[in-house]
Amino acid sequence: MFSSDTKKLKEINTSNVSTIIGEGTVIQGDILYAGGLHIDGKVIGNVSAENASEAILTLSKLGAIHGNVNVPTVVIDGEVQGDVVSLNRVQLIANSRITGNVQYNLIEMEVGAEVNGQLVRQQGGHSNVSQMPLREVAKEELS
Repeated sequence: MFSSDTKKLKEINTSNVSTIIGEGTVIQGDILYAGGLHIDGKVIGNVSAENASEAILTLSKLGAIHGNVNVPTVVIDGEVQGDVVSLNRVQLIANSRITGNVQYNLIEMEVGAEVNGQLVRQQGGHSNVSQMPLREVAKEELS
């Protein structure tokens, strides 16, 4: 069931970052991007990558997202209050805390990573979620 396949779990290249949300910055609203996004601040809203892109999201231990995430490749070391959907790969670093479901093709979790929700493996790279509504917690913070 749990095996180490080094061919599948290659290092994720997080050096190609085109957008940074810095520490102390709060963005209220949804984000749609392409390329690399690194978050040290807080996003209150959904974070999505453009369709058919090779986008990467990196959430540092200083960062937080209160909304859903729908990105091909995700590296999380911070807090997500919402569902995470990844057609490619999810990497959860030791400080990651997810309150919501995680849909993935490949997943890597370090000791200490926390998921309070379901882990659902996607078959064939297709998401089981068509359109994820903004979670109630995020709606309250926007008001």
